[in-house]
Amino acid sequence: MDSFCDLEVDVNGEAVFMVDKKRISSFSGRLSHLFGKSASSGSSFKVIFHDFPGGAETFELVARFCYNNGSIEISPTNLSFLHSAAYFMEMSRSVSGTENLIELTEKSLEEISYWTWSDLLLALKQNQNQNMPEDVKTASVVQKCLDTLVGRLAVASETSPCPSTSSPESFGFRISCDSRSTESLKTSCSRANWWFEDLSVLNQNLVELAVKNMVSRKLDHGMIGRFLLHYQKLKFISAQSDEKCRIIEMVVSNLCSLDHWSVSFKNLMGLLRILLNLNVSKCTRSRLEGIIGLRMDEATLDSLLVPSPHGMNYLYDVNLVLRLLKSFLGGGLPKVSNDRIIRVSHLLDSYLAEVAPDPCLKPSKFIALATALPDSSRDSYDEMYHAMDMYLEVHTDLTEEETFNICSALNYEKLSAEACVHLSKNAKFPSSSTVQALLSQQTKLKSLLHDANNPKSCSSSPGTGGGARSRKDESSQQIVLYAGKFDVMTENENIRAHLQGMQCRVTELEKVCQKMQTQVAKMMRSKSSNNMNPRSLPRFCS
Repeated sequence: MDSFCDLEVDVNGEAVFMVDKKRISSFSGRLSHLFGKSASSGSSFKVIFHDFPGGAETFELVARFCYNNGSIEISPTNLSFLHSAAYFMEMSRSVSGTENLIELTEKSLEEISYWTWSDLLLALKQNQNQNMPEDVKTASVVQKCLDTLVGRLAVASETSPCPSTSSPESFGFRISCDSRSTESLKTSCSRANWWFEDLSVLNQNLVELAVKNMVSRKLDHGMIGRFLLHYQKLKFISAQSDEKCRIIEMVVSNLCSLDHWSVSFKNLMGLLRILLNLNVSKCTRSRLEGIIGLRMDEATLDSLLVPSPHGMNYLYDVNLVLRLLKSFLGGGLPKVSNDRIIRVSHLLDSYLAEVAPDPCLKPSKFIALATALPDSSRDSYDEMYHAMDMYLEVHTDLTEEETFNICSALNYEKLSAEACVHLSKNAKFPSSSTVQALLSQQTKLKSLLHDANNPKSCSSSPGTGGGARSRKDESSQQIVLYAGKFDVMTENENIRAHLQGMQCRVTELEKVCQKMQTQVAKMMRSKSSNNMNPRSLPRFCS
């Protein structure tokens, strides 16, 4: 059949085609409506397309379809392009009883579930490499490919936990469209994450769609999390700074959709360290810090020692730790178990000791760290006291008010006797701190004296007399220690005299208790010889 070229088609500025206007119009409703009755005339026309799906390469396929009387080979590499182009050109017309292009592409879409693993990846790669416009038709092809791809992963994970049978070979399709050695393929098949490398060829948009599909199909969140981290590491090798930001924002966004305990704390902190060196959005950083903060009790001291941001003169990023602590307590204390809070308090005290020698650390930041957790989280304030001691030793230029504010974070009632002795001799601490320590120790002594005067403090039975004496000896030793501490406080003679009096009283009580224990022992010996009923024995200490 003779034909001549009377239509010039400029496709997206990529190429210009000279085609038979009548032949093309007979298949394309769009061009037929455009030319009207002039489609059969001998006049020449020119059409310019600015957003033709798939560009010049796809238009050439459409033209071949028209010149071959509605015959074309549809493959995974061109299906999405032809499908979008068919609707773009309104190719629902049939010539000489042949199927139109829309019908052919729709039938091919129904057969996607029979494609090989390699074909599915090829189709997805073609879509992302051609930068096709995001129209409904293109999206439907991409979604079908992803649904099939993820569906096979879901079936593999459900039907066989064994790595050898959880590979794509068990479904009759190849592992990847990439050219890799046979040894590499065998190694990949032997792992449960055999598909990580294959899906890493996809761009960020397609990976995000794939992950959402995996979550909806309830694939293991731990496996999904490991894939996202693998994708980030692999793409970072050759990515520029801007692209790294987009990649890590996508990864963090999808990690937030997973169970917060699906990724190890160490990996999350590693991701955060990378993120802090990039110009990512504040929202992305906050979301990742929120996940990490919820698991603050899993942190180690090394993981928290993150260098300060560029341009800051202090050594470690204290603001980061404060944000993590805020996230940890964000759900409210009733939602955080006591054991977890105690672990975090020990960690924070160690962190305080580590950052205290930093000469650039401001008093306000040190105080913020010291008061970040509630008082109930600590049974002892000894570690915090030693951290304060180091901080005051380095920061000798603090004002009296700043020093007072720092020391006010201490709970003197939870300081050990040893710490109080050290504090009483510590000239770096203000006199008000010494007085508070004295008062708290006086309260403890009164409590000890009350216990000593309480008959229940002794043994309730002969068998426990030794334990009672041990507790009394311990109490006496503590009081002697307190008294020794207060001897150095010459400015408070009244308290020292009072302590000495209480020490004498405790000594007298010890003698009385010892006599009572001797009597109990004699009665026990008498009981064993006379077979007396134990209930008839008097109870001296109960």
